[in-house]
Amino acid sequence: MGSATEPAAKLGGMGDDDVTLTDKVVLIAGATSTSGRAAASALHAAGARVIAVGTNQERLDNLALSVSGIDTEVCDLTSGSAVLELAMRIHHTIGPVDGVIQLVGGWRGGGGLTGQSDVDWAYLERALTSLRNTSRVFYDDLVASPAGRFAMVSSTSVDAPKAGGANYAAMKAASEAWTRALANGLGKDSASAAAVIFVVTSLDGLETKLAERLVGLWSGDAAAINGARIPLTKQDSAQPG
Repeated sequence: MGSATEPAAKLGGMGDDDVTLTDKVVLIAGATSTSGRAAASALHAAGARVIAVGTNQERLDNLALSVSGIDTEVCDLTSGSAVLELAMRIHHTIGPVDGVIQLVGGWRGGGGLTGQSDVDWAYLERALTSLRNTSRVFYDDLVASPAGRFAMVSSTSVDAPKAGGANYAAMKAASEAWTRALANGLGKDSASAAAVIFVVTSLDGLETKLAERLVGLWSGDAAAINGARIPLTKQDSAQPG
């Protein structure tokens, strides 16, 4: 497993000659977000068969119009049974997946510690629940793949949580812990699978760079990147330096 923090350069970039996503099936959870759209476009352009998953059919239809050739699936990823049904449909019509990109998110905060409401926590917890579901349901696919990859996006607030964002930081910390446990399992069960965590202060303006790094996951050795926690900032170069 990789160290707690790895340089982003290890993940390659879209221009790397050894990036190969041809015939790889990559599922994007939370695909109708701005980052999801960028990821779908970059992964599809690199040769992957992209399955965009969201909860809103109209938004998925719009995504499919802007990124021609991708597949779309409506699914409530917070429902374990719904994710199992999703996996069955994908296996029947396409086959096993080689990658899961977890982009389900959202922000709720403010009001100091006493203002961290249960309503806000329930909203934020959807991201953690969907991550748990997708990683468990597609775990065997990732292990069996010749290049299985799982990625999530976390926040710098995990390292420096503030009272007004306690719910959010706690959810991201739990998501990171789960993904690190996933990396541990993948490292034991497969020599070709890896799970990584990208860490941002805000994704605004970083959507394209994130998409490039996601494509680059398939250019790196699984053992070298498994468990890596990758800071992603606006100062980062899109290419290895």
